[in-house]
Amino acid sequence: MGISGFEPSFLVGCKAVQQAHGARLATLAGRRLTGFAVVRFVEDGDWFAECPVVLDFDGIQVEVCHWKFDELSIGWDTIDTAAEIAGWEWFELTPRWSQHDERLQPFVGQELREVALLEWRPAGPGLAAGSLVVEFAFAGGCLRIANGLDENRIEVGGSRPDYVRHRLGC
Repeated sequence: MGISGFEPSFLVGCKAVQQAHGARLATLAGRRLTGFAVVRFVEDGDWFAECPVVLDFDGIQVEVCHWKFDELSIGWDTIDTAAEIAGWEWFELTPRWSQHDERLQPFVGQELREVALLEWRPAGPGLAAGSLVVEFAFAGGCLRIANGLDENRIEVGGSRPDYVRHRLGC
């Protein structure tokens, strides 16, 4: 992808993600969201949802990226969002880090209350069954970075009833 510092380690399943990142995600509670970065195309401003979503909590940077139907990578303090994204000269659009997103902006400055993993468990069969969502709960509502079937999806507000919630740090 040409993103400086991005070396994803994709995991599958709630247990694997909890073991690798659960304790560290839980320690974010009590910190304020002080910034974020997403990749947008310069030419049209569209969000490039295949790139990681970077959230900064008082100097601790968490980097969330979904891939395929069920893979999730969580990184810590590795991505340099000030660096240019390289290797896209051949493409007609230019990706660039942006600190503008109408879904994320309302949470900046708010204290994080809790982080949880949500597991998609629909009543019937589905391609995304078992995929994970990282939920960040603030006083002003919840922000979720979900699997959008081979890309990231940002959700705000209440979660769907087909999610099973797994608390972290209990």
